[in-house]
Amino acid sequence: MPNNKVRKQIHLAAHFPGVNNTTVWSDPDSGSQIDFDSFVHLARTAERGLFDFFFLAEGLRLREHRGRIFDLDVVGRPDTFTVLNALAGVTERLGLAGTINTTFNEPFELAKQFATLDHLSGGRAAWNAVTSSDAFTGENFRRGGYLEHAQRYSRAAEIVDATRALWDSWSEGALVIDRERGVFARPAPTVRFTSEQFDIEGPFVLPRSPQGYPVQIQAGDSDEGREFAAAKADAIFSRHGELEDGQQFYTDVKARLAKYGRARDDLKILPAATFVLGDSAEDAEERARQIRLQQVGPQTAIAFLEQVWGRDLSGYDADGPLPEIDPVDNVDITRGRVRHAKDPRAVADAWRARAEAEKLTIRQLIIEVTARQQFVGTPAAVAAEIDRYVQSDAADGFVLVPHITPHGLDEFVDKVIPELQERGSFRAEYTGTTLREHLGVRHPHQSSEGVRAS
Repeated sequence: MPNNKVRKQIHLAAHFPGVNNTTVWSDPDSGSQIDFDSFVHLARTAERGLFDFFFLAEGLRLREHRGRIFDLDVVGRPDTFTVLNALAGVTERLGLAGTINTTFNEPFELAKQFATLDHLSGGRAAWNAVTSSDAFTGENFRRGGYLEHAQRYSRAAEIVDATRALWDSWSEGALVIDRERGVFARPAPTVRFTSEQFDIEGPFVLPRSPQGYPVQIQAGDSDEGREFAAAKADAIFSRHGELEDGQQFYTDVKARLAKYGRARDDLKILPAATFVLGDSAEDAEERARQIRLQQVGPQTAIAFLEQVWGRDLSGYDADGPLPEIDPVDNVDITRGRVRHAKDPRAVADAWRARAEAEKLTIRQLIIEVTARQQFVGTPAAVAAEIDRYVQSDAADGFVLVPHITPHGLDEFVDKVIPELQERGSFRAEYTGTTLREHLGVRHPHQSSEGVRAS
């Protein structure tokens, strides 16, 4: 029987698997990440499951390891806006979120691109604003890539402020159509925005979109990132997956909102999570074990180890013990969007201690240290665990990352969603049309008292 107790509603997003250490491209069931049909299938599956949004990551340069293209990056990634605008035409309610970098893009083009997506989708656009201080990636762009950590967030904040100034230049009702004269006209507002990095003056080209601003997502975890999210974001794509760690992060970020005149529900916290389902707990655990072995093969395990050790370890057996030699400072062994250890010797010492205590080989250790938050079990058990995290204020929901494209979400939608609905923690139908309505975050021109500004 349904649980009639009023419960927090779970928010779910579907992450299109990309070039990372999660996707299993070698699996016979894996398909293309370039064919449009793959995007369509995952998006429509998420919409059938009543998810809040579809989430697309970004890859601006193929990663390199020891001078070669990192094997998980060979397949590449199509342009984000092209994919999302196309998906707007084959979905009706599902939010469409794109990861777009603030370091290498300019405010006017971002404002136009996201306003276009929000208009074409009827108010379903979202922007996951990310920063980069990576000069290697920046070599692909005119302005170069290197920014100090603090400057990354300073530029990000200025870009968000500038795009909002452009969007706000058209007030609601500003468009005037004179049908008798056969022309349309509007006031011609001039945007004047100046900051340390930008000097913008001129009119914007589109009227205000259905959501006012696209939903703002933020993924940084530093103190600057948390403050940026508290001030400007509608959702955080968090790495804090474990229950206690998630509760601490949740409490910290939500407590920062008041200083910006925002309520707790104005910001949703959505950690990334993977899932493995089985007919029994034992079946699910075995499936999860096999998937992790597929995700971290011998070559991948050695490559991850080399990132910390800073040297060629190809002569070592991935199923053997960790090297006795010490790491060297060589951050250039891997370049691009991958992990870099700030203190490789400390990491190596911690890994050695763990490997010795748990009797782990190199591959077994890398499997453990690269694992994402996973929900493993029967559909009923996974639903109960997801619900426990949300009701315990460790998250407002999750961004689910399937390990297979494009059918990796099918089983979750067919088996787990009904369990969540039975618990009274997940919608039975969409009640709104915009992503802001799905998430329960207010219009940016609406005060906490519900008054809409023009």
